[in-house]
Amino acid sequence: MHHNQLHKNMHDAGLLMLRIGFAFFMIPHGMAKLDRYMASLSSQEPLKFFNFLGLGPEISLWLTLVAELLAPVLLIVGFKTRWSAAVAAFCMAVAGFWIHRADPLGEKEHALLYFVAFTVMALTGPGRWSLDAIWRKQRD
Repeated sequence: MHHNQLHKNMHDAGLLMLRIGFAFFMIPHGMAKLDRYMASLSSQEPLKFFNFLGLGPEISLWLTLVAELLAPVLLIVGFKTRWSAAVAAFCMAVAGFWIHRADPLGEKEHALLYFVAFTVMALTGPGRWSLDAIWRKQRD
């Protein structure tokens, strides 16, 4: 294998691992919030969730579900990668820099790590091993 091709393969393997790894570990956070929402449907208690910009707890939770459940699934397959990563990064920025701003670093560390990783994905794109790359190649 030519040195340049090996370099490209390693680069794309790194992007794939970044996408799948961080997205995979984000999904349980989204599933927990989905469970929380489903439990609220049968409860007499009002839904308690961060009220982002006054949108209300239900809309805020739905936006978080998009960022923590739908976006990671799209990232795993590499579909609409930059947009999906940007949505997830924004959610983690809100969590790390707003919701947990007064907390010690240990309390907000995961949100900040996810923020960095999803921001990198939004900036770099998915690499060759993604649905985005396959469809881009078909259009060209």
